[in-house]
Amino acid sequence: MTISNDCTPLNPTAEKVRDFYNRNAGRVDLSRERNASYYRELERVFRSVVLPGQKVLDIGCGNGDLMAALQVSEGVGIDLSDEMIRIAEGKNSMPGLRFIAGDAQDRRLLSSLNTRFDAVILRNVITEMHDVQAVFEAIHEVCHPRTRIIIFSYSRVWQIPLQIGEALGIKVRNPVNNWLSLDMVCDMLHLAGFEVVRSINHQIFPFNVGAVSTWINRYIANLPVINLFTLMFGIIARPLKPLTGSNDHKVTIVIPCRNEAGHIEHLAERLPDMDLETEVIWVEGNSTDDTAEKIREVITKNPERKWRFLQQPGKGKGDAVRHAFAHARGDILIILDADITVAPEDIPKFVDLLAKGKAEFVNGCRLVYPMDEKSMRFLNILGNRFFAALFSYILGQQVRDTLCGTKALWHEDYRRIVSERGYFGNFDPFGDFDLLFGAARLNLRIVDLPVRYGERTYGTTNISRFSHGYLLLKMSAYAAKKLKFI
Repeated sequence: MTISNDCTPLNPTAEKVRDFYNRNAGRVDLSRERNASYYRELERVFRSVVLPGQKVLDIGCGNGDLMAALQVSEGVGIDLSDEMIRIAEGKNSMPGLRFIAGDAQDRRLLSSLNTRFDAVILRNVITEMHDVQAVFEAIHEVCHPRTRIIIFSYSRVWQIPLQIGEALGIKVRNPVNNWLSLDMVCDMLHLAGFEVVRSINHQIFPFNVGAVSTWINRYIANLPVINLFTLMFGIIARPLKPLTGSNDHKVTIVIPCRNEAGHIEHLAERLPDMDLETEVIWVEGNSTDDTAEKIREVITKNPERKWRFLQQPGKGKGDAVRHAFAHARGDILIILDADITVAPEDIPKFVDLLAKGKAEFVNGCRLVYPMDEKSMRFLNILGNRFFAALFSYILGQQVRDTLCGTKALWHEDYRRIVSERGYFGNFDPFGDFDLLFGAARLNLRIVDLPVRYGERTYGTTNISRFSHGYLLLKMSAYAAKKLKFI
C-alpha cells in the first residue's frame, strides 16, 4: 500500500528518511539478516512485553519481521518507505497482518485505521523522526485506556561505537540521528499525555557468539550499574486517561479470615459506606476459633448490606483470595486483611486512585507513617525493606511494601492476570505476589498508597519470618527469571 494522496505532505526530515530507505531497502534487509542475533534478542524481549492475542501497531515496521514474530490477533505495520513495505508484504504475508506506507505523525492516517490497539511499538525509529512529540500526540488516535506504548531506542552511551560501526559497514548508516536520552523521551511522553510505567535495559553485547551472547544479554546486562551501559533502552508508557469517567462502578471488598474471631465485629462496624454499590465477601479459612460463627452473626445483623460468606476450599490466603475473586461481582476488587492493622476507612482512597486513572494497581504501603510500637517487629521491618528494594528492581516499578495485604485493582485486569497465570504458574500461597507479578506482566501502573499500620489486638500473625522469608526469596528468584532476566 502507498501513501494516501489526501494525507498531510511529508516534512523534509520524513522525505529524507523515506528516500534513503527506498534507495537502500534491499541493503537494510540484508544487514538485518547479517545481524540476526541482535534482532532475535530484540524479538525475545518484545515477546515478553506484548501478550499473545493482542492488537499491535508497529510504527517504523521496516521489513515486518518483528510483527510476524509476535503472536498478534491483528497487526498493522506503518513505514515511510514504500520499498520497505513491499519487502514486508513479500516476506510476512499472513492472516491478520497488513502493512501501510505512511507517516505516523499524520493523525488522519492513524484515524483511518479505525482500530484501538493494545500495544503501539516504536523500535529504533524515534531517532529518525522530525517531531517525536507530535508523533506521540498523534498516537492517541489509536489508543484505548489500557494501550501500552513500547519504545526501544539506542542509548547515547553507544553513540561513538555505533558511529564506528557505521563507518566500518557493520551497521547501516542512518539518514537522520536524534540522539535522545531516556529522560528526554520520558519528558516528551509526559508532554504528549502519557505516563511512563517502567523502563527496560537491553543488550550489552550485540555480537553473535551463540549461547554466550544470550547469557550475557539476559543476565549480565540487567545487573545494577552494568545496566546503565546497555546498547538500548526501552520504555513502556500508558495514556493518561481515566479508565472510567463514571461513578457507577461496583466495588467488591474481599476479607480473608482465619482465626480472627476477635476482630470481626469491630471490623464490620468500621467498614465504610461509600457512594458506590459495594459488596463484601468474607472468606473463612478453616479457623480453630469461632471466626465463621462471628462472620455469620455480623451478616445477619446487617441484612441491608451486600455481605456474603464463603468457605475457602483450600489452604492459605492466596487460595482464599482467588476463591473470593472468582465469585466477585464488582468492577473494582479490593483485599482487606481482617486483623484491622490497616484502617478499613482507607478503602475509599484505593477506589479513588483507580477511578481517576492515577493507578491501575494500588498497593498499600505501611512503611511511610510512624507505626504503633508493637505493630511490626524490627526484623520484620528490615525484611520488608529488603524485599521492597528487591521487588522494585525486579518489577521495574517502585514498590515500597510488598507484604501489605491491602491491594486494589480492576476486575477486568484481574481476569487478564488469570489468563496469563500460566506464565508464572501457581506458586504463591499468599496471593499478594501472584497479583504483583501479574500486574507487572501486564505492564500495569503500580502505585503505592501510604496507609497507617496499627497493632493487632487479637490472635497472632499467620506470617513466619524465617520460613516465609525463605519462600519469598525463592519466589523473587523465579519472578526475576520471568520478568527481569528475559
